[in-house]
Amino acid sequence: MRIAIYAGTFDPITRGHLSVIERAAVLFDRLIVVVAVNPDKHPLFSVEERRQLIEEVTRRWPNVSCGATSGFVVHTAREHDARYLVRGVRGATEVAAEIELANANRALAPEIETIFVPAHPELSEVSSSRLKALAAAGEDLSRYCPPEVESRLHARLGRQEAARV
Repeated sequence: MRIAIYAGTFDPITRGHLSVIERAAVLFDRLIVVVAVNPDKHPLFSVEERRQLIEEVTRRWPNVSCGATSGFVVHTAREHDARYLVRGVRGATEVAAEIELANANRALAPEIETIFVPAHPELSEVSSSRLKALAAAGEDLSRYCPPEVESRLHARLGRQEAARV
């Protein structure tokens, strides 16, 4: 069985992330989306809230599940007998940092391969940070995230009024 881990902060999950999940779900028998706690980041949503959102928006893929870790992702991969780490890339500027991370993971766990999966081109500008900025401004987020995420973002950021079209 080919098992892969797709880890990220996912604060919150975007259509770009879902694009990577959709592609990886076809490539692997089982894909575990892991909310990775990054002590250098200050997320808007708790780990449990991010997990719940991911579970809600990935229900259509029966081979996708969700977890969380505050440790090294390669350790989580080993716990689940995953031989692959999926990394989503949006553009060339991210590739160098992703290769550096892949090399660090390989040094820790040489038996685990990193697979780079690009988001669909029309979603390449989507980031969780940009999504939060747009939500704070009351913008329509439907192009960038599923409705479940949009409503939670607007509620969390105090923008209960209808988003501008």
